[in-house]
Amino acid sequence: MEQTNHLLVSFCVIARNEEKALPTLLNDLLAQQYPHHRIEVVLVDALSSDGTKSYMKAFQKQYQEEFFGVQVLENPKLIQAAGWNVAIKNAKGDAIFRIDAHSHIPADFVLKNVQCLESGEFVSGGQRPCLLKNPTSWQKTLLLAENSLFGSSIAPFRRDVGKVYVNSLFHGAYRREVFETVGGFNEELGRTEDNEMHYRIRQAGYRLCYDPQIISYQHVRSSLSKMLRQKYANGRWIGLTSGVCPGCLSLYHFVPLAFIFGILLTSILALVGIWQLAALMWGLYGLLALVMTVSCVWDKNWNLSSLLLPILFLLLHVSYGAGTVVGLAQLPGWKKQHHGGISPSIEDVRCCLTHQSKERGKENGDSKESASNRDAGSNAECAGVSGAEPENGPVL
Repeated sequence: MEQTNHLLVSFCVIARNEEKALPTLLNDLLAQQYPHHRIEVVLVDALSSDGTKSYMKAFQKQYQEEFFGVQVLENPKLIQAAGWNVAIKNAKGDAIFRIDAHSHIPADFVLKNVQCLESGEFVSGGQRPCLLKNPTSWQKTLLLAENSLFGSSIAPFRRDVGKVYVNSLFHGAYRREVFETVGGFNEELGRTEDNEMHYRIRQAGYRLCYDPQIISYQHVRSSLSKMLRQKYANGRWIGLTSGVCPGCLSLYHFVPLAFIFGILLTSILALVGIWQLAALMWGLYGLLALVMTVSCVWDKNWNLSSLLLPILFLLLHVSYGAGTVVGLAQLPGWKKQHHGGISPSIEDVRCCLTHQSKERGKENGDSKESASNRDAGSNAECAGVSGAEPENGPVL
């Protein structure tokens, strides 16, 4: 393939106080096998109080010429959805990559995604196992819990299930046309903005291609308290999102909630002398936790702390379920304060990209007309700078 035929991609990263993680990811970017002159780097800082933005600026200064370009933008709204919208509105690429700052990508990550997109797909992604940056015995046990089906989720991106079409992806690559059609991320949502976006993408007729040859890694939470806070927050946003876009959620999202109700119901019944249901529920749960513990440590380097996996599973499930209860309780008031849960930014991004596409079309038309006039002996000049990219959309 000639270099001029390589797809122009925008590699987008948003970050807040990620000065420790960002250098690793950008070093991964420098090692990409895909031609650097066909990669635009879009870095969005959410008002970091550490050296994150300084590192972004230094990277921009040093590698501006090596890549198609390096943009450093700001996300004053702080939340992830707003940051992604800033990146999308300013990206010039035909494909837009969405990568978290605390991630690691192999050298063929961009190349594999582009190959998938060029095969006819509009959205691509792959496996996203978790890893540890500074592994200890305890953190290895946390990693086992996070990577397990029982402790985390049944999402395909956590394992190799073969090439399939899925409901959601992690570290996805999207053809620009997708955002032109469905608009931007819903800024009223917190941790479920990707679920809701992927739901709209599927509703628009696009499919999300999961290719196990594409691999990226996510750094797992380094402590139990951080992991439990994450699960609680995830559960809370499931509760809130259920009142905005129930179609973007699956039944498994509500299993921890059902577990919480099961605990409450069987406990009440046990207090009045009907203890059999509680015994049955806890017996089955304990058996399943033990089976999943064995499956987690089988053929792996386990340690004594791995024996605590059944307790970790319980804590993760209760944290998630409790978060969902809180989210459902907060839902009525939250919707009143947040535009019914639907952000105007969705349409704002769509309008911005549509305008950019029209400007690109005008530039291409002007260039063709100018070339025709020159061939005919005309001295007429192109309207605008020849080969110029369209104007960037406004930064949120």
